[in-house]
This record gives sequence, structure tokens and C-alpha cells, in this order.
Amino acid sequence: MRIWQQPISVAALTAFSANSAVSHLGIEFLEVGDDFIRARVPVDARTTQPFGLLHGGVSVVLAETLGSCGANLACPPGHQAVGLDINANHLRGVKAGWVTGITRPVHIGLTTQVWQIELHDEAGELTCVSRITMAVLAPKPVDPAHRDNAS
Repeated sequence: MRIWQQPISVAALTAFSANSAVSHLGIEFLEVGDDFIRARVPVDARTTQPFGLLHGGVSVVLAETLGSCGANLACPPGHQAVGLDINANHLRGVKAGWVTGITRPVHIGLTTQVWQIELHDEAGELTCVSRITMAVLAPKPVDPAHRDNAS
């Protein structure tokens, strides 16, 4: 079942993420399905820690990027999803190549969403599991007497 309530494509996700931490780290969106988004990050000088392994924080950036994009595009138009909590368990170090992540919803509710993210190395080994909880914010009504405060 298709969960997206807003237009979604690899090209749109890529364009939306231009000139951000996502593009700076070399994260590439790969695929959008009916209920998932897939992206990858390179293991290179931008993304490794001093010991030559993919930095755990970069794994979390990939996970949060996937979960946040998924949550926002599963919201009704005008609504916005913002992060409440993210956790990550780093299971295996990666020294080279690419790490690919996939996110799928665990729960899509009216006020909260929970997304599961799994990251794998090029050999298909699970490197990190993450879960993000998002708050869904409804559009704020505009008071005609205070249009200046609409933001």
C-alpha cells in the first residue's frame, strides 16, 4: 500500500537536499517504493572517523535523513514532521565502499510517526539499526488580525 501523501521521487529528494549536510556528506537517494526510501553514503575522507571507520554520527545522519524524509512525505499536505528521538545501534564497522540504508514506517499516526532504518555494507551485512520518532505538527491557523505572525 502506497503511504505517501505528497509527491515523492529520487530527483525531488535529491533537489530538496542540495546544499545541506546530506549533499556535503555525499548521501545519494537511490529508490522510492510504495512504503520505503533507500539511500547510500560513501565511506571516504568526508565520512570516516580518525581510525578509518565510517563515523557513527554519519550513520545517524543517513538514518535521520531517511526517516525524516519518509515522515514528512507521509504527512498530509501542510503538516510537518519534526524529530523527537533517534537511536542507533552500531553493529559492524565499515572501512570502504558504500553503506546503504532503507527506511520503512513502524507507525504512522495523527500526531506521531515511528520509522525503522537499517544500514548495510556492500556485502549486505547489517551495520547499524536505527529508529526515529517524529512529532507531526498541524498547520498553524493564521489570525487575520496578526498576519505578520504567520510564521
